[in-house]
Amino acid sequence: MDDFIVSARKYRPMTFDSVVGQQSLTTTLKNAISSGKLAHAYLFCGPRGVGKTTCARIFAKAINCLNPNSEGDACGTCESCMAFNQQRSMNIHELDAASNNSVEDIRELITQVQIPPQTGRYKVFIIDEVHMLSASAFNAFLKTLEEPPSYVIFILATTEKHKILPTILSRCQVYDFVRITTKDTIDHLRNVAQKEGYTAEDEALGLIAQKADGGMRDALSIFDQMVSFTQGNLTYDAVCQNLNVLNTEHYFKITEHIINKDITQCLLHFDSILQKGFDGGIFTGGLASHFRDLLMSKDVQTLPLMGKSRQWQERYIAQSQHCQPKFLYHAIKLCNDCETTYRTSRNKRLQVEICLIQLVQLLEDEPPASGRSPENKLKPIQQTTGTNESSQQPSSAPAVHPATKVAEPTPNISVPNKPVLSSFNRQTEQAAKPKVMSGFGPSLRKQKPEQKTETNTDTEQPKSEHLPLDMDKFRVEWYNFIQSLPRESQAMAQRMRDMRPTLMGDDTIGIEVNNTQVEQYMNSILPTLSAHVRKVLHNDFITFKIIVTEVQQATLKYSKPELYNKMSATNPFLNELKDAFGLVIE
Repeated sequence: MDDFIVSARKYRPMTFDSVVGQQSLTTTLKNAISSGKLAHAYLFCGPRGVGKTTCARIFAKAINCLNPNSEGDACGTCESCMAFNQQRSMNIHELDAASNNSVEDIRELITQVQIPPQTGRYKVFIIDEVHMLSASAFNAFLKTLEEPPSYVIFILATTEKHKILPTILSRCQVYDFVRITTKDTIDHLRNVAQKEGYTAEDEALGLIAQKADGGMRDALSIFDQMVSFTQGNLTYDAVCQNLNVLNTEHYFKITEHIINKDITQCLLHFDSILQKGFDGGIFTGGLASHFRDLLMSKDVQTLPLMGKSRQWQERYIAQSQHCQPKFLYHAIKLCNDCETTYRTSRNKRLQVEICLIQLVQLLEDEPPASGRSPENKLKPIQQTTGTNESSQQPSSAPAVHPATKVAEPTPNISVPNKPVLSSFNRQTEQAAKPKVMSGFGPSLRKQKPEQKTETNTDTEQPKSEHLPLDMDKFRVEWYNFIQSLPRESQAMAQRMRDMRPTLMGDDTIGIEVNNTQVEQYMNSILPTLSAHVRKVLHNDFITFKIIVTEVQQATLKYSKPELYNKMSATNPFLNELKDAFGLVIE
């Protein structure tokens, strides 16, 4: 069995033309070699795995070649090129600054600089990860880097250009390497697969290229991993499974449920994604990218920005026909905001579910024409599921006028009499009717009174509603109320997010606060909060109880004279005892 060589080493470029994605830099280096205009120091900087060290080796090989061609490339057959290929060249020295970053290492390098090359014209020193040199090592290297011998060329490589001293940058020709595009990465991986006899789908190679994020070495490493997993048959599903990447099909299905205004299927599909072990933050970020690709597919000129194959582009174009640009703008904004607040949220799943509900509601209401961000407002899910309750009633049921409000049946719940409210709650209930604060958002604005219509005397509108109090629904409305608070109340809104309302009785909700200032604020907004919650949850008996948590006061410490005065005030005989013995309290 032959020794296996990873693809990143086996297919490492040996000429300038084989370098992927850096055509402008390789052309500049080739022209410098052919014209003989070589600098004494070069700095190659850029992301990892884009070809910095590879170009440095090719450049060092070419300038020492005894028979270079007219384009500046090495011949590959002379003694210098053969020595380089066999890794026995004495003119090319590589130094890893990550492990050789002291002043002593630089002094040893300076000593080697003084020795001229035995064969060839130049002695090349390639210093990789040069930003790892210490400040003292940089200072010791400055003079040699500025005025080296005529036969010495320094090539510095780094991934963090901002850590290089300005005095070093001013002494070098700086070459900025760019990230390799997805298209170039896919083409190179396809060539490697053909040479190795593997079969690979373009979608699978595209996923590997996106995962590599512009680094060819990372792409080839992932490629080798996928070949081991699939036994040389790279499919899109297999790559998704091994890389733990969420399949794009999920985003297409979620978007389809959103277009159909089906919140139930959205939440169920999101639950199935969580059951597979995927994180909600990854799902939200991927959904935002999916909406972005749908937006790019709306115009032929922006199609290349997607970085997808032709087959995927056709699918995106087909689904984008059902999405308006305004919806996509605000959908991207909502998903981006959800991804930003996901990490700091305590209930992460609820954060994503609220985002999905808001995405469905974007299609019901026209987005604001002013270009502002969509309002973070939730509506009852029953209004967005699209179910028609009247169509589910039996045909024998009597017809009811639309303006007539009929109480929903509540089985196994008996409420003989309305509970007696305290004086504070009665004032709260009365204050909730005439006072509606306009700063709390459109969900709390005063509704216009409905016109009274004549109805059947047999069907009377109930005076009050009393559905069972569901704390899960209450928490959603609690969050909705906090989101609708005005900007000047954001400090108190943050306090309310940290509160945890608890059910103290059948219809009594307790809210704990830690000081009287928060208590006064909560009492001021309690009428509006009560009216909103009672209306949405269909329970007119909901009451709130503000509880101020007791703060344990620190025990006071007395001095000895103060302690004696306090004790003598309680027991006067201590003064007589003090005078009898002539005691002095200090």
